[in-house]
Amino acid sequence: MEALINISKLNLFYGAFHALKDVTLTIPEKAITAFIGPSGCGKSTLLRTLNRMNDMIPGTRIEGGIAIGGTEIYSNEVDVETLRKKVGMVFQQPNPFPKSIYDNVAYGPRLHGITSKRELDEIVETSLKSAVLWDEVKDHLKRSAFGLSGGQQQRLCIARALAVNPNILLMDEATSALDPISTLKIEELAQELKDKYTIVMVTHNMHQAARVSNQTVFFLNGEVIEYSDTEKLFSNPTDQRTEDYISGRFG
Repeated sequence: MEALINISKLNLFYGAFHALKDVTLTIPEKAITAFIGPSGCGKSTLLRTLNRMNDMIPGTRIEGGIAIGGTEIYSNEVDVETLRKKVGMVFQQPNPFPKSIYDNVAYGPRLHGITSKRELDEIVETSLKSAVLWDEVKDHLKRSAFGLSGGQQQRLCIARALAVNPNILLMDEATSALDPISTLKIEELAQELKDKYTIVMVTHNMHQAARVSNQTVFFLNGEVIEYSDTEKLFSNPTDQRTEDYISGRFG
């Protein structure tokens, strides 16, 4: 698989705290890469570097590089809003806007200058279909997004991210607040979406990583301990710390 994201000797500091330590990774295109590890190990921090969400945290300092499609994203020439259009994100808690289902999905395209109702209608329908939500909401598009179930709200947030035509979808524990049936729907959706998008997911659920991802990265104390094909990492880890974590000895 072709590498889309190249992370090289990345160090990240929150003030004096050294959160990421010399991280070097390549993340392949059109596949699912899972980040696993105990709480506070740096996996969500690294995820947020991929669309520069850490820029919003005062005192953040980054050394090293991240290139997406050959472009160094921490270069002064990079427009952060354009980057976030190409690198969408879905958070732990569903966070629909206090708007209708339609307006949630149309929000991003409108922000980027699309005003044609016909074009917006097409984008909304296509995005909701991609998020496997269209059939459930197509007759209620003007209703508030808050009337949806938690699982539906999370799929709506995925549709909202897809509506601006990203290349990459980041999922930060996107199923941890959901019931098992909704979780399964999101996992099935991720499997379908990887044919079109590069997906990077943070998960505390090792079974989920094993079920869904193509590659898995194990983090500990801000460092990458092991990175390999998911099946190999879970069946034959090369580092004792990985073995101890996935067997439940700590974490």
